[in-house]
Amino acid sequence: MEHLDTTQLIALAAALGWASGIRLYAVLFVVGAVGFAGWFEIPEHLRVLSHPLVLCASGFMVAAEFFADKIPGFDSVWDVVHTLIRIPAGAVLAASVFGDSPPAWMLASAILGGTLAAGSHFTKAGARLAINTSPEPMSNWAASFGEDLLVGTLLYLALAHPVALFVVLALLIGASLWLLPKLWRFIRAMSARISRVLHGGAPNGSATRKSADV
Repeated sequence: MEHLDTTQLIALAAALGWASGIRLYAVLFVVGAVGFAGWFEIPEHLRVLSHPLVLCASGFMVAAEFFADKIPGFDSVWDVVHTLIRIPAGAVLAASVFGDSPPAWMLASAILGGTLAAGSHFTKAGARLAINTSPEPMSNWAASFGEDLLVGTLLYLALAHPVALFVVLALLIGASLWLLPKLWRFIRAMSARISRVLHGGAPNGSATRKSADV
């Protein structure tokens, strides 16, 4: 069993935060499986993920999310529901990496993990909403499989190549900072169009009523 040094622990906390915003249940299952198989020494406060009962639960949710995330439209509903789950889970998982450290380390990790989870979650949810405006499902499936691969890659790099993880994570954060404002403008424009369609008859109806009153 390979012991994790400080660099790997920091990388693991960052990877857990970011990956939780995309595939929370896969994160829980993979970390638990790694600890169960004995490939790396998982931090003490994360070892509960290796319990067979927890592995069964997280494995079941991995399967459920795998299919739910590949259904156009339903994936966005799934993202909305998990807004209140992924972000705090990312904070808790990152803090658990330093569960035996001074409180300042735990708090800093929680802040980092929660922020990274929020960034990845809102980027994923916004991108999926934009992709779902296309009638064909292939782009949705490609995005979903890409996210599956990304989460696995991040966790592997955090444990085996932490410096590479920092580089990849920096690129992902930069991409999110560039993409999020564009996604927000797209969502606002789409909401405005929907609102105009739903209320398109109101002005004419009001004008008709006013004419009748005169």
